[in-house]
Amino acid sequence: MKSVAIVLFPHVQSLDVAGPLDVFAEANRYVAEGDGYTITTIGAAPYPINASNGMPLGAQYTLADAPKAFDILLVPGGPLLPDSAEMPHISAWLQEATPLAGRYGSICTGAFILGHAGLLDDKQAATHWSHAQRLADLFPKARVEPDRIYVRDGKLMTSAGVTAGIDMALALVAEDHGPAIALAVAKRLLVVAQRQGGQSQFSPYLNASVDDDSPVAKIQRYVMEHISEPLSVERLAEVVSMSPRSFARVFARDAKITPAEFVQRARIDAARRLLEGSEMVIKAVAYHCGFGSAARMRLIFSQRLGVTPTQYRDSFRKQG
Repeated sequence: MKSVAIVLFPHVQSLDVAGPLDVFAEANRYVAEGDGYTITTIGAAPYPINASNGMPLGAQYTLADAPKAFDILLVPGGPLLPDSAEMPHISAWLQEATPLAGRYGSICTGAFILGHAGLLDDKQAATHWSHAQRLADLFPKARVEPDRIYVRDGKLMTSAGVTAGIDMALALVAEDHGPAIALAVAKRLLVVAQRQGGQSQFSPYLNASVDDDSPVAKIQRYVMEHISEPLSVERLAEVVSMSPRSFARVFARDAKITPAEFVQRARIDAARRLLEGSEMVIKAVAYHCGFGSAARMRLIFSQRLGVTPTQYRDSFRKQG
């Protein structure tokens, strides 16, 4: 049996707890007796631990008396975590437990707990897309991947928002018992598709500007309407009648990313949509989305999403 542990704390997101644990519990139905998972809950506060939705949760152990060696050790998220201070008692426990774990990680904003414990330093990590920049700002040594469903970096595995923890748990089951067992669990839980780690978190990059007439909003619209064309800072500055230097400064201030980064994200987003929903050949997708060549698009997809365009499209077809 493989041991799975999850740490509970006040205002934890209950779905971050129940979703992944149900995956492991359901997997026990499809594997030989003794080959499945045992589940342990560890409380970082006395009973009852109230979840963010008010649900009282209990735990089998406290941090003080819990064992520290597990095959899989998970930290769920909570809506308050991006703006909360470190919880030193959890950090200290994780610093002792994670070296003993076979695999460990976080669901959603649980990445902030790992970050405070120093467990994201020099590691790739994911979290809910809306908190990715906050995670990167707080923990600059982490390599935050803002558009990944889940990320594996050695023993560390981190997932995006809430239900992405189910995807990550299914990936761990597939790793342990093969894709057929993971698919059986997904069907049992009525999970329509086990999304791959490189797939999108709801196209987060193209959020509308607060002010529809602002330079940022105008450029967002222009980029999407001219995605196949060259889009230099100089050209974009001309669109809003600004000098390149002033435009780059204003855009970065208001959009929180540089114009070049926004353009690349927009190209990736447009390409994903075509790969997911059309039969357009890869070379044509690359041209239509402004990458210039299939080789360039393949390089950027590999760097940003961890998969090639072909692998991305194939994973969607397999999961449909």
